[in-house]
Amino acid sequence: MKPVNFDYTRPRDVADAVKLVGDESASVKIMAGSQSLGPMLNMRLVQPDLVVDITGVEELGGFEERADELALGACITHADIEDLRAPDVTRGALPAVARNIAYRAVRSRGTIGGSLTHADPSADWISMFAAIGARVTLRGPAGDRTIPVEDYMLGALEADIRPGEVLVSVRVPKLSAAARWGYFKICRKTGEFAHAIGAYVVDPERGVTRAVIGATEQRPFVMADARELIGDGAPGAFDAAAVDRFAERNGMHDPLERRTHVAALRRAVERTSLQ
Repeated sequence: MKPVNFDYTRPRDVADAVKLVGDESASVKIMAGSQSLGPMLNMRLVQPDLVVDITGVEELGGFEERADELALGACITHADIEDLRAPDVTRGALPAVARNIAYRAVRSRGTIGGSLTHADPSADWISMFAAIGARVTLRGPAGDRTIPVEDYMLGALEADIRPGEVLVSVRVPKLSAAARWGYFKICRKTGEFAHAIGAYVVDPERGVTRAVIGATEQRPFVMADARELIGDGAPGAFDAAAVDRFAERNGMHDPLERRTHVAALRRAVERTSLQ
């Protein structure tokens, strides 16, 4: 199939993009890497009047290093992170996740902002950014607002992006030298979306112990303080039964599905001991 006819524009700055997507008289879609939107257009799952290509906006393709965080522009690609064209402030966590996303052709085009806004529960960035404690900044007619990554995803394929808003950056906290992390996903084959994801970050200098169960068919399950379930990541500290109960309380009622996700998180925690 081919997409329906639509108008196309490529704004030069965020202000122009905000004006374009705020046009209530037309159905507007934002295009970044187009790794999700492209197929959806071809299958006519979306039929916009206007496609706004934001890849020409310089601000969205750059980064800004601050005292305690790194602001990554929404159009930074997975390959930019994999190849360290953007600085790594996570002790290797983000590059490691990036290099295992799909295939190189996809990583060269796909963007972090596009992935988060598409809000596929099985995608990698929503889980890893939530584990790190990243936030997103959106800009719209009312100005900027910044929210945690896990709050940005409302549900499967649904993000908290309001009319006229554009995701401009992902704000990644800098991990200390003592921080450790682990990430593990279960897939049937390389390049496929995950069936279960486990992500774990412990940063004692910042008092952070976070864990995430991802690929849940909804927003990820975030343990903002995972010490009671996982301890400090030391061998034997992982409480599988407690994690299983946590997943069930969050709506995962299939025992086999819970077992798979508990196993993914256990593997993520085990990987921290190898650092």
